[in-house]
Amino acid sequence: MAGESVTDTSTTSRRERWFSRFDGSLFTLIVGSLAVVIGGGLVQVSFGAFSMSIVEAWQAVFNPDVVLNIRAWEAWLLGGEIPEMNKRSLIVWNIRLPRVFVGMLVGMNLAVSGAIFQAVTRNELASPFILGVSSGAGLMILLTLVVFSGLAAFLPLIASIGGAVAFLIVYAIAWKNGTSPVRLVLAGVIVGTAFGSLQTALFFFADDIGVVQSAIAWTTGSLTGTDWKQVRMALPWTAVAMLLALVSSRQLNVLLLGERTASSLGMSVEKVRFALSGVAVLAAAASIAVAGIVGFVGLIVPHMVRNVVGSDYKKLVVGCVFAGPALMVAADVGARLGMAVIVGSDTQIPVGIVTGLVGGPYFLYLMRKQEQMGEI
Repeated sequence: MAGESVTDTSTTSRRERWFSRFDGSLFTLIVGSLAVVIGGGLVQVSFGAFSMSIVEAWQAVFNPDVVLNIRAWEAWLLGGEIPEMNKRSLIVWNIRLPRVFVGMLVGMNLAVSGAIFQAVTRNELASPFILGVSSGAGLMILLTLVVFSGLAAFLPLIASIGGAVAFLIVYAIAWKNGTSPVRLVLAGVIVGTAFGSLQTALFFFADDIGVVQSAIAWTTGSLTGTDWKQVRMALPWTAVAMLLALVSSRQLNVLLLGERTASSLGMSVEKVRFALSGVAVLAAAASIAVAGIVGFVGLIVPHMVRNVVGSDYKKLVVGCVFAGPALMVAADVGARLGMAVIVGSDTQIPVGIVTGLVGGPYFLYLMRKQEQMGEI
């Protein structure tokens, strides 16, 4: 009886700790984010070159013959021949919805990557951009398109490698009997500036206007033309990165206490910092590989979530997993339909431009609101 009592108490305690993470503010954030994603997704599938009414588009989305078709899901997620379905369902599910799914994965990866980098550096200004990951990926993209065009088929892989190599360079520059948050950020700025200058220089060697346009799309971030291939490419790495981030939430909280406190608690700070940085690079690379360099998402989403749920990474990571897709899907709706609403043009602008237009004013708001910006 005593053993059963101890077991019951232990189980209850674990259950209470689990549910304590999901307080009212986090629940509200999750519900609100899901509403934005669903609403934005329904808007996305309602417009396109093939004419269909909004009702017809939504009926195609919720068509049970497609939603419950295991063969269709196998074809989309594993590759293969798509089973027969009506034309509207084929267009919605094979062309329009994949763009929404890619946007969700990209937003999720960038938000979590930014949150991890901010904990690793103990600096709320940190993001894949600040720490050189995006610049490294962008440089490799341009180098491939301009100089080694024959390798364009491997562009996603090359972009991921470029981001990882850039962060390794940042880490090497910052190392001096260990690293520090300040040195990591400064090294990231140095590497990002140098790689950014090289990117600009490479544009002068591009003779084909098509190459220039493709490079601009990659370096500004775009979801135009994405399909299930990009979903299949990003999904496995996203799942691994999100799982590792959630499992590492305790270590992220300890890092926020400072190096001395973390060391006194038995943490090997440098090993943990490097390992967590690897998770952040993996998440950012999964995003860059399918959508190019989308700015500000990794910076502003952790801020937005932190303002709602606080600095506890057990809640913050979960919040970023939902808020990142919401911001990205909403921004992509603006990127796809913004020009049509403003000037009546069918031109689509890169989603990275929209996130920049949103992120810049929000960052300015943060600067005006808080007297001290920088260290968490």
